[in-house]
This record gives sequence, structure tokens and C-alpha cells, in this order.
Amino acid sequence: MDYAFTLKYQLAAEDCDHEQLVERLAEAGCDDATIGVGQPGRIALAFTRDSADAWSAIFSALQNVKQAIPSARLVEAAPDFVGLTDAAEVAGMTRQNMRKLMLAHATEFPAPVHEGNPSVWHLSDILAWLNARGGYRIEADLLDIAKTAKQVNLAKEAREIEPEVTHELEALVA
Repeated sequence: MDYAFTLKYQLAAEDCDHEQLVERLAEAGCDDATIGVGQPGRIALAFTRDSADAWSAIFSALQNVKQAIPSARLVEAAPDFVGLTDAAEVAGMTRQNMRKLMLAHATEFPAPVHEGNPSVWHLSDILAWLNARGGYRIEADLLDIAKTAKQVNLAKEAREIEPEVTHELEALVA
């Protein structure tokens, strides 16, 4: 099955020759990605990878990029972080309809990762909630890739937390 996802990286100063990066990525197995180098010091790879499952697709892409650019630092795996407009578009509805659902089911609707202007959610949380409600056509492969991207992003963030803080917080956030 084909899985579509994007990996965004921060580059080290020595990895700024874009032509060389594209060649190294292709040699490492990233020939199924469209590579974006528009922002200085960053690179984004939009993959469409054939794999048995979402985890294998993203994991193999992460390995390929690490092989090609060992100093690259993962910024984000997508699709994951979304506003209501993006979530509505992915779910095939209007932003207004998504907002009505959020307001009408305030205690059940997934909590945002960031509450503000704009608020941000994990796409997989919203898709899983819609899927559980029934009546919405949520593609299983989209839900799988969104769940996997969320797990990659959470693992990346958890890696950056101090061990003592992690231990102290476990009891408070459970």
C-alpha cells in the first residue's frame, strides 16, 4: 500500500549544498520523495512510499534520510499537527462543520495540543474520534499514517526531556 507523509529536517551548516543533498538522498533510497529546499537550513521530503504498513513506511524513510544526511535533525513528521481547517479538509467537510462538531461535543472532542490562536490538534486524534462516531469516511491508511507520524513526533519530543523531569511528571500527567 502507498503511504503519503512528509519528513521535515533542520540541516547542519555543512549540509547546505542542495544538489549534493538530493543526490545523497536518492542514493540512500529516498527516490520516492519530492524534496523541498526552499527554506535556508531546512529540507522537507514528501514521500509516497509503498510498504506493508504505515510504521514500516515512515521508519524506513527515517533510516534512509539518516544514512544520507547523518547530521540532519528531525523537526516534524506529518501529517500530524493541524488546525481545524486542515482537519476538516482531510475529513472531507467544511471548517464550519468541524467547528460545530467541536462545540457541540466539547467534552468528547479531542483536546488540542496547543490552545490558542490558532489551536492545534493531532490529526490522528480527530480522525479517530470521527471514525468512532460513524458516518464519516476516514481512510484507514490515512488514519494509520497520522497515528504513526504522531508517535514519531512524540518520541522525538520525549527524547529531549530531562530524565529527572520525566520521572517527576509521570505521576502528574497520568
